[in-house]
Amino acid sequence: MSRISIPISMISDRFGLGRFTEGANRMPLANRFSNIRPLGEFFDFKRISKPVNFAEVQSRASYNLSYFASNYAVLFVILSIYSLLTNLLLLFVIGIVVGGMWGIGKLAGRDLELGPIRATPSQLYTTLLVIAVPLGIIASPFSTVLWLIGASGVTILGHASFMDKPIENAFSEEAV
Repeated sequence: MSRISIPISMISDRFGLGRFTEGANRMPLANRFSNIRPLGEFFDFKRISKPVNFAEVQSRASYNLSYFASNYAVLFVILSIYSLLTNLLLLFVIGIVVGGMWGIGKLAGRDLELGPIRATPSQLYTTLLVIAVPLGIIASPFSTVLWLIGASGVTILGHASFMDKPIENAFSEEAV
């Protein structure tokens, strides 16, 4: 099976985010999701209960956010896909931009010649920008991102707050 490699260093170096992504290149994508908890444990309705006070909410959220971190990442990806599928214009704009960048990159710096028309890569990027920006504004990416933040926040923090810790962990925190 081939290993999926994401060039995180290229993106982080460009935006000066190197200190946040230092260890990301050393770990393959498969290892990041190797500790996904089983669905039976993630949806254990017997462990759902109302917290007594805010300190218990903090304790539960702290434990569950680290324990179910990979499950929450998968949930965020699922909500991201759902938000793109419900906003087809945004998905179309993303497709145009990615396809346009890929097509211009395939030219390798040469001019595009279509019959009598000759376009430089700079002109092609400008045309792509002129087309993508108005469509991108109409597609309302900010409301989609805000919906994604809100939906994932409510879902993930709700689950983390109402899911009780396992019994063996609840007794290990108490002072003897």
